[in-house]
Amino acid sequence: MAEKTPHQNTAFDSAGTPAHGYLALPESGSGPGVIVIQEWWGLTDHIRDVADRLAAEGFVALAPDLYGGWITHDGDEAAEMMSRLPAEDGARLLAGAVDHLLSLDAVTSETVGAIGFCMGGGFVLALAAQQGPRVSAAVPYYGVGQAVPDSYARLTAAVQGHYAEQDGFYPVEQARAQEEQIRRESGADVEFFYYDAPHAFHNDANPQGNYRPEASRQAWERSLAFLHQHVT
Repeated sequence: MAEKTPHQNTAFDSAGTPAHGYLALPESGSGPGVIVIQEWWGLTDHIRDVADRLAAEGFVALAPDLYGGWITHDGDEAAEMMSRLPAEDGARLLAGAVDHLLSLDAVTSETVGAIGFCMGGGFVLALAAQQGPRVSAAVPYYGVGQAVPDSYARLTAAVQGHYAEQDGFYPVEQARAQEEQIRRESGADVEFFYYDAPHAFHNDANPQGNYRPEASRQAWERSLAFLHQHVT
């Protein structure tokens, strides 16, 4: 008998196009589904570790690969890779990831949550706006990039944002304006938290040295409680 592999690379169909990602299952073998969306570096070991951490908390976590296998640790190259990913292509692939995750026997929830970082935070909001009630919890961390939607009228998910007060990529004034726009246009439950930290404070493998352990711990604990509450 083959041994069960709880953490594995996986393939799925996205609107007729082959897609790939990283799937992490909890020890129990089943649980609520969560999409994990990468930073501009690609599907790095750090993002896989985030999926593993969610699995350890009882979730079935799927991290789609938006770059088709490419990763980098150079900021200029990462910016170029992000710019080459049209928002509509990323949104299409993520929609396929939601379809795939909800089709798995291991997923016990009728909805999914979504959590993402930097570019992935922008795509979290885009995915929630695109998918409507199929995404019940959206957790963007300092969401930036071309993926940030213009309108949140279709968003029904509860939103918990984690943003940095010393963010050079996405100034805190813009984050506060985004918070109010989501609240105004969606009517969803919205709460944003702001941390005395720089951009990418959650990434303990960040090549730019922005990791802040206390802010990361606090944001992560809030995120877990939020996902457990809203993804059922």
